[in-house]
Amino acid sequence: MQIAQLPNSTGITGKGSGTARGVDGASGSVDSASARTDGASPRGSAAPLQRGLSNWDHQLQGEISNAQQTLDYLERSSSQLQALKSELAAKLAARAGRDGQVEARVRQFSSTWRQRTSDSGGSLDAQLGYSSPQSAQQSFTIRGLTMASLREGSQEVLAFAVGGANQALRSVSIDPGLTDEEIISRFDRALMPSNIRVRQGEDGQVVFSTPESSWANVRDSLSVRGSGIRFPGGQMNRVRTDPEPPAIMPEQWDTSDIESLRATLHEVVQALAHIQQSRASVSLALAQATARVESAQAKPVDVSMDTVAQSFTDKASKPGYDSLLAISSALVGISRERVISLLGLR
Repeated sequence: MQIAQLPNSTGITGKGSGTARGVDGASGSVDSASARTDGASPRGSAAPLQRGLSNWDHQLQGEISNAQQTLDYLERSSSQLQALKSELAAKLAARAGRDGQVEARVRQFSSTWRQRTSDSGGSLDAQLGYSSPQSAQQSFTIRGLTMASLREGSQEVLAFAVGGANQALRSVSIDPGLTDEEIISRFDRALMPSNIRVRQGEDGQVVFSTPESSWANVRDSLSVRGSGIRFPGGQMNRVRTDPEPPAIMPEQWDTSDIESLRATLHEVVQALAHIQQSRASVSLALAQATARVESAQAKPVDVSMDTVAQSFTDKASKPGYDSLLAISSALVGISRERVISLLGLR
């Protein structure tokens, strides 16, 4: 006799997608590929014990879903930008064009860009960086808080609060002689409970980041209190934050004259390059998640009741904790009523 698990024919459903899909590495496109299960076993032969889709890591399924949804969004954005590029080129070449077409294309993409967060499942940030299962982040800097100011001056303890002065304070001790890495590490450890991470930017500045969903609260309520060296002492002081600008800003695209059209065409070409780079990154993430799905499926394992019974007998016959654990585990859920019911079947 064997313990068998029924085959599971459920596919992986993504947001806006009915099946899990694999990646076409050459083009970055996504092809459909439904999950398959083996056929039924002949009568008298139990199916091997398998891990079905219902047992897969839910986080992994979420990563696949987010990647599929984000690719759909990027492909739609790329298509709209290509159409806008063609309209701009035609209008510049002929010094004319269909009235209102360029403006309509700009409005269409602007609307799509504003829906980036919802249409990508919160996985695509304003710089077109992809992150899953973590949500997209908003990076920002704090005015007056630079690496140079932190290296210089006397010892000072900076207290941070998010959400008002009544919230828990996060303190960072700035001591003379600290290295840049030590300064960043202290800020990162202190602010992590407030859902703020800290890193050093490419040009050496102190860069903060928080989930986009938390950005409005951080922007409007982040306060700092010092001891008068880098920040005033006394009460908490609201700080000014500067968000990292988005990679694409269609609201600034102008189509009023020839020079504006040329400048907008240049911006569209750059936006297309950003989109293509992001598509390649998301396609790679999807390919990696798909590979992890394949490796997550356990090989068929036959487990006979004789093996289970022998294992229990071996453990129960030996004194000690293992014996008590085996017997107590076997007795869990057994009641007087259940025993009487089973005896009545004889």
